[in-house]
Amino acid sequence: MNNLDYPIKFSFKVTTLSNDFTARNAQGQTIAYVKQKMFKLKEAVNVYSDESKTRVLFTIAANKWLDWSAAYSMMDANNKEIGKIARKGWRSMWKAEYNIIDQNQQPQYNVKEQSAFTRFLDNLLGEIPILGFFTGYLFNPTYNVTNSKGEVVVKLKKMPSFLGKEFELTKQTDIDEDDKERVMLGLMMMILLERRRG
Repeated sequence: MNNLDYPIKFSFKVTTLSNDFTARNAQGQTIAYVKQKMFKLKEAVNVYSDESKTRVLFTIAANKWLDWSAAYSMMDANNKEIGKIARKGWRSMWKAEYNIIDQNQQPQYNVKEQSAFTRFLDNLLGEIPILGFFTGYLFNPTYNVTNSKGEVVVKLKKMPSFLGKEFELTKQTDIDEDDKERVMLGLMMMILLERRRG
């Protein structure tokens, strides 16, 4: 992915059955189009260069059957693994928490939802007919990505929007060049999983 200029916006399509979104940089340029494959027993995601879906940049796939603590491998266009993202099991039940793991299988970054209460209210009101359509304007969770020193490097926040279809990724401190795509792909997979959870 080129031109990773922050803030980066994720905009989901709400008119299709598939869980697809476009990632655009601060200049409004498309840096990726993310498409989740439907009706797969294992999670499978393609990351394309743009909405034309002619060039696959990366694939993300569960490395075991769907499970509460499944890990998802991130592969480049040459089918080389560049890292993984793994949900932290039962710890993620009330407040989302994931690890981003590097190509050497070492935990590198932690992704944690800032407030469990926001998730609770979002899920509760989301079940109420009609009102559920507008919870995207009321409750907007934030996910912090921290490095091994505990420093927040980026934040991903759901923005006020109809059906909660807009997210914004902001940089808090410098990230190693080698890590930028790994963090970006990890967050792309995480947000697909979290939207499915509600």
